[in-house]
Amino acid sequence: MSVEHRSWTFLSNHAHVLVCIAQESNIRIRDIAMRVGITERAASSIVADLENEGYLTRVKVGRNNEYLVHGSQPLRHPVEQNHNVGELLQLLRSVNTVPQT
Repeated sequence: MSVEHRSWTFLSNHAHVLVCIAQESNIRIRDIAMRVGITERAASSIVADLENEGYLTRVKVGRNNEYLVHGSQPLRHPVEQNHNVGELLQLLRSVNTVPQT
């Protein structure tokens, strides 16, 4: 099933953007937007949200941006507030290595 036909996902676009940045610290906004399936404007806004709330830091490297994810930041929803971003990213990394049944 392609992404266009899905009506909902388990993770928010904010989480998807954060995963993209964690996978590739110098990713361009254009590439984030394409991977997540959102507009560049939405991707830029989400990156700004994540930066403003302390979930990542944007550093200029020449004409490009490089991002540093702050894994110790807590997840925002009350259901998962006892966990942090690093745990979520680690979980998602380990899911890719588990054989699918």
